[in-house]
Formats: sequence, structure tokens, C-alpha cells
Amino acid sequence: MTEQVENIIEELRSMGSDKSKTILMRHGAQEPFFGVKVGDLKKILKREKKNHPLALALYETGNSDAMYLAGLMADAQTMRKEDLDRWAHQAYWYMLSEYTVGQLAAETPHAWTIGKEWINSSEEMVATAGWSALANYISMCPNEELPLEEIQAYLTQIAEGIHEAPNRVRYVMNGFVIALGCSVLPLHTMALEVAEKIGKVSVNMGSTACKVPVATEFIQKVVKMGRLGRKKKYARC
Repeated sequence: MTEQVENIIEELRSMGSDKSKTILMRHGAQEPFFGVKVGDLKKILKREKKNHPLALALYETGNSDAMYLAGLMADAQTMRKEDLDRWAHQAYWYMLSEYTVGQLAAETPHAWTIGKEWINSSEEMVATAGWSALANYISMCPNEELPLEEIQAYLTQIAEGIHEAPNRVRYVMNGFVIALGCSVLPLHTMALEVAEKIGKVSVNMGSTACKVPVATEFIQKVVKMGRLGRKKKYARC
């Protein structure tokens, strides 16, 4: 471990709190981690900026806080497919798979290709990263550049199998339907039909009060707000 990485790990240690750790553990977080708030991680990001070599080194520490920071710090345009794949297999809880890896992957040139590979994985966290990558990608990509026929096939797959999928995979499949229904006008109607078919999706959210959004309600709310068809600039946050 380099001196720079060691210094950041110590900085993260000082930023952590038992209260934040307790909250994150209720969501499924696993040791090792210090319980650093995302807002505090962004203070380090503001100082270090995009630093791809440092991001790769931080992810390899296995510390959840450092791994999340690594995802924010990585350069999406230079991120190699093999590095993304390694990250996906090292992500040991959903905040890392859905957000750190899935959102970063969505911003890379490998987004669609690697997302398709991951959703077929027998490993829950890898499949979760895949659906997250695809959902975030379609939320950013212009409709004319999207493979609409493939996306329709995924909608059919979700409609037929979401309730039998692994726990967190159900959550991100539901999110895929929402992303599609809100941001891809050519498939809005089909996405809404699938949302109505799947209904309420049951996901174990740990010892929290968090709820799974009902896709039909979420999409209809976006329609009422006049935001249907809007695209995001970035996936990571």
C-alpha cells in the first residue's frame, strides 16, 4: 500500500462514526469500513479530483469507504473492461455493486457490453451491477443510439422472471423498468405495461424503513411532473 493510500485510509478512519456504521450495517454493509458519509467522501474527491491510478489502488484495499470513493474518483473514459469486471466481482454488498460499480460502468465506453455480460451472472452482486449499469446507461444515452429491440427483450425477461430473481437483482430490475419508463419515450408504453404486470416487488431491505418504489407510481409521478423523457448527464453521485 502506497503512502498516499495509507494517508487517505487514515483520513477516512477519522471521518467515520459509530452512528454511520450502525446505519450502514442495517442496510447490509460489511466490514471493513469506517462509516464515512458520502458528503465527506466528496471532500476528499474535491481535493484529489479524478485520479485513476489512486482510484484503482483505493478499491484494492477492500475497505468499503475507500472502494466507494474509488468509484467516484475513477476516470470512466480510461477505465478498462478487465478492471471493471474485477471490481464487479470484488463488490461484496449492494452499495458497491449497484452504485460504485454499476454507475461507473454506465459512464464508460463498455457500458452496454459489460452490463449484458453481468446480468447473466450467477453471482447476485455481479448481476446487480449489470442491471444497474444498463439502467443508468439508458437514462443517459440518446434514444436514437439505444438498441431498442434488445431492451424490449430485457423488459420481457423482467416481466417473466423478476419475482424469482435474487433479492437485490429484483430491486435493480425494478429500477430498470422505472428508468426505461421515465427516460426512453419510444418504450414508455411498454415499460408502463410491464410495470403494471410486475406490480409491487418484494425485496429484503435489511433492518431499515426503506421501501421498494412501485414502478407504475414512480413513472406516473414523473409524467405528472412534466419530466418524461429527460436524460441524466451523469450516473455517479
